[in-house]
Order: sequence, then structure tokens, then C-alpha cells
Amino acid sequence: MREIVLDTETTGFDPFSGDRIVEIGAVELVGHMPTGNHYHQYINPQRDMPTEAFEVHGISEEFLADKPLFAAIAQDFLDFIGDAKLVIHNAAFDMKFLNAELKWVNKPLISDDRAIDTVAMARRKFPGSPASLDALCRRFGITTERELHGALLDSQILADVYLELIGGRQPGLVLSEARTQTNTTTVDTNWRPSPRPQPLPPRLTESETATHQAFVEKLGDAAVWKRFEN
Repeated sequence: MREIVLDTETTGFDPFSGDRIVEIGAVELVGHMPTGNHYHQYINPQRDMPTEAFEVHGISEEFLADKPLFAAIAQDFLDFIGDAKLVIHNAAFDMKFLNAELKWVNKPLISDDRAIDTVAMARRKFPGSPASLDALCRRFGITTERELHGALLDSQILADVYLELIGGRQPGLVLSEARTQTNTTTVDTNWRPSPRPQPLPPRLTESETATHQAFVEKLGDAAVWKRFEN
């Protein structure tokens, strides 16, 4: 099963009010394990960078001036994600921006049902607790080592959080191994246990043995115990 853990950085909150994507970061998981394959791209939004947004991600208008437009990278991005499920923290936000950008350059939109929202997962798992990425990192003991947000770094952090939310790294590994062993083990129906090379030492004390022997003698020669003495 292939999944893409994804994050974006933007100029603001609403693409329909003029805000744009300025960075996309994504990492690939196969079977809930990172493959090392990733996608990372800065994008020229063709507009200024609001101070509020710059304070979040530190990406300046000057830095983005020579970066490609979204139209130039759209197909590469779509090729990378393919038909995989998209793991996103607060998925509605990123999906809104991605589909707005894709629509503007006449590319296929991404169906909402492909998104796995880790905010919703966290709220179901820990009702009433904070569900921000930083809060979940603290809960799971994941080191972030960041001062500013970045799409690739945040997607790498989110991948660790997502794996914890679904039960830890390689969920079901033990079960899978057990299934493999069960499916590959050949059972010999003619097998029988062989005699021990050395008999086990008796666990009765000498006193207990003498007491039992006296009891058997009282029962006479017909006592059932005497059939097993030899």
C-alpha cells in the first residue's frame, strides 16, 4: 500500500482571495514504512509575501523570485503522488489550495476521499486533547528540531506522527510474521515424541516415598499401585 505524507506552505489562508502555494513537500510510505523517496518544490506565487506568512515559514518573496510557477511543476507533482492516499494534517486546508492551483492550470483535481486527515485521527484517538502537529510530537516523544515551518520537514515529522497514530511503526508486523510462519511450516502428522535421553530426576523426597510405600503395603497384594512398581 502506497501513501504520500504531504504538506504545503502558502502566502495565507484562502486561495480564492489571492493566496498561493509557495512550497510543497511530500514523503512516500509503502506498507506504512518510509521508502526515502520524496518530493520537494518551492514555487513562485507571483505576488508579495505577507509578513504573517513569512513569520511562519521564513520564505521570502525574494527567495521565490527565480523559482518555477505552479504550472511548470504541476505534472511532476501529480506524477509523484500517482493514485496514492494522501496523509495530510488538517487536510481540508491543503486540499483546497492544491485543487485551486490545479484548476487554474487545467490539471485534474484530487478527489477529497483520497485524503487521510491526521487532525481528525488525533481527535478521535485523544478526544479533548490538542491535535496540532507540535502537540502530537510532544505526546509521542518525536523530536522536531525546527524553528520555522517547512513543507518537507513537516511532512517528514507528520510521517512519524501518522505511524504512531495507526499503532506505531510497522503495525501488524508481528501478525504478518506469524502468518508467514504458519503458512510456510510443514506439519509431519507421523511425528511422535522420542524418549528422553536421561530420565527426569524424581521430585519426591525420601520421606514422601517411604510414606507412600507404607500406604501401598497396607492395601495388600491386590493394590493397583503394585502393578506399576516394575
